[in-house]
Amino acid sequence: MSTAAAAAAAQSWCFATTTPRSRATVVASLASPSPSSSNSSNLPAPFRPRLIRNTPVFAAPVAPAAMDAAVDRLKDGFAKFKTEVFDKKPELFEPLKAGQAPKYMVFSCADSRVCPSVTLGLQPGEAFTVRNIANMVPAYCKIKHAGVGSAIEYAVCALKVELIVVIGHSRCGGIKALLSLQDGAPDSFHFVEDWVRTGFPAKKKVQTEHASLPFDDQCSILEKEAVNQSLENLKTYPFVKEGVANGTLKLVGGHYDFVSGKFDVWEA
Repeated sequence: MSTAAAAAAAQSWCFATTTPRSRATVVASLASPSPSSSNSSNLPAPFRPRLIRNTPVFAAPVAPAAMDAAVDRLKDGFAKFKTEVFDKKPELFEPLKAGQAPKYMVFSCADSRVCPSVTLGLQPGEAFTVRNIANMVPAYCKIKHAGVGSAIEYAVCALKVELIVVIGHSRCGGIKALLSLQDGAPDSFHFVEDWVRTGFPAKKKVQTEHASLPFDDQCSILEKEAVNQSLENLKTYPFVKEGVANGTLKLVGGHYDFVSGKFDVWEA
């Protein structure tokens, strides 16, 4: 088998899946030798991008009736909002037709249990919101994380928000994933591990200063320490740094504990 043919074969089998409509699982990696190429070890190694192994790709199929019910739930939810909120509060929604002028920018976790508009009583138009895994803010970088960077830039430079708040929360799966990362271990997801590594310095700080504490207690501390790191990362954005220096912008950290019903807030 030629080198080109071997490479093509490797790329065809490495993405093979089983039971694609139920629980498809990646069964091989480009980093592993092809089971059909006994002499592949004698061939020059092709470029081998990292590939996640043993990762569920699809969950069990959802029954059509259940899917239809889920869609109907959204339609019903909007119908209720339209009649009970939108139509009854023209003084709130009419000005929003002309534009937005939020005072806050909020970074919150994508976790379905924590919705900042609900927990903080924010009305439409009050907060420019970014939600992601573990409510993290990466440091300024023009070639990575442009989605977060562009949101910060627009909020500060165009919308002129007065306060940026980063809110962590209890029992955060992203924080648990960060604290569970083992050096050299293969990733289980395509994106999650790389993203939560944004909080790696906070993780090391917690592990160094609280090494004797149980894992769950370290997670609770890291939930807040990761917020502090995000607040420091915000200062690496030149327009944020300028706003803080001029007194036109304030950075605030928060933590919502939905177990005890507690909200803590602190200034950066």
